Amino acid sequence: MTDQLLPAYGERSLTEIFSSVGAAMGVEGWRNALDMPQAHNTVVLLVDGLGYDLLSEHRAVAPYLSSLLGREALTCGLPSTTATSLTSLGTGLTPGTHGVVGYTSRIPGTDKRLNSLTWDQPIDPLVWQPYPTMLEALATHGINAQSVNTRRFANTGLTICSQRGVPFHGVESVDERRDVIGRVLGDPGPTVVYAYESTLDHTGHAHGCDSVEWIERLSAIDRELGDLRESLPADTALVITADHGMIDVPRGNRFDLDDYRELRDNVTLIAGEARFRHLYVTPGQAESVAKTWSGILADRAVVVTRDEAESAGWFGPTVETVRPRLGDVMVAALDDFAVFTREDFPLEMQMAGFHGSLTPVEMRVPLLVDF
Repeated sequence: MTDQLLPAYGERSLTEIFSSVGAAMGVEGWRNALDMPQAHNTVVLLVDGLGYDLLSEHRAVAPYLSSLLGREALTCGLPSTTATSLTSLGTGLTPGTHGVVGYTSRIPGTDKRLNSLTWDQPIDPLVWQPYPTMLEALATHGINAQSVNTRRFANTGLTICSQRGVPFHGVESVDERRDVIGRVLGDPGPTVVYAYESTLDHTGHAHGCDSVEWIERLSAIDRELGDLRESLPADTALVITADHGMIDVPRGNRFDLDDYRELRDNVTLIAGEARFRHLYVTPGQAESVAKTWSGILADRAVVVTRDEAESAGWFGPTVETVRPRLGDVMVAALDDFAVFTREDFPLEMQMAGFHGSLTPVEMRVPLLVDF
């Protein structure tokens, strides 16, 4: 069975990045857990899908990024998915507190799912995620904190959950991103800029992370970020990280739960994604459902009840408003296996690369610091 890696919340995870940056820049009472440099300015750039293991494997095509691989990897949280990780990075909180607990999750008291990337339900993100962001907190301490991101992400639910409270600069190209970051860094006083790169993840989902297309995109991003570093002032630290790794799932390991009707017994709603399923069940039936799923999936997945997942620290401390968003039963795929449902999520069948579970290749993300 593939090794499992649990989140290192409070030690070496995405939740510590902005607090460590702030501490290094002189914010009193904050802890520099990640040993960030004492730079006048810091740019934190997240490359979606740039897993530590994947970067290590492809050093030859990413010489700039690979040259910065001297630090121990961080972990993301669970599920190892974009919306959860961006909110953990952006708030400094664990998923059990900030409440963005997956790609899709149940809206408590309903039979509806919230897609946290597209924000496809009439849910106020300020209610769903009520805590201030780390960028907001930096601003209250006198640091010029700003966000540079793809223009279409302005005012989306996920952006409000993870980056709200500071100026948002929408950009449409790598060159524009570099130029806007440069202009923001020209403002007086210490500055922190958050920036985001999405294309590696998109390529991995479409073609797989072992594809020629993925390798070419990694190589291009390596050149782009090297150029960004060259454009930054000497007193600026560039911090590069990611939200999750990725794994390709071959056709033979694609389990369609709809071929096993007993897996629907006492299950009222299915959410999450192929590598990490949330199952919402009839009251009192969680242990029975977990037993049925465990019996069929065997050692291809970790099947746990919500109580078991919480006890194992999957989500950090869980507040009461968040608990019903988590599945009563959760299914975390192992190796290169995944659980599909053609009835609920037919488009997932078309994807090549996946993430969401607790294997090291999905959980480990780089912490690359150039200063």
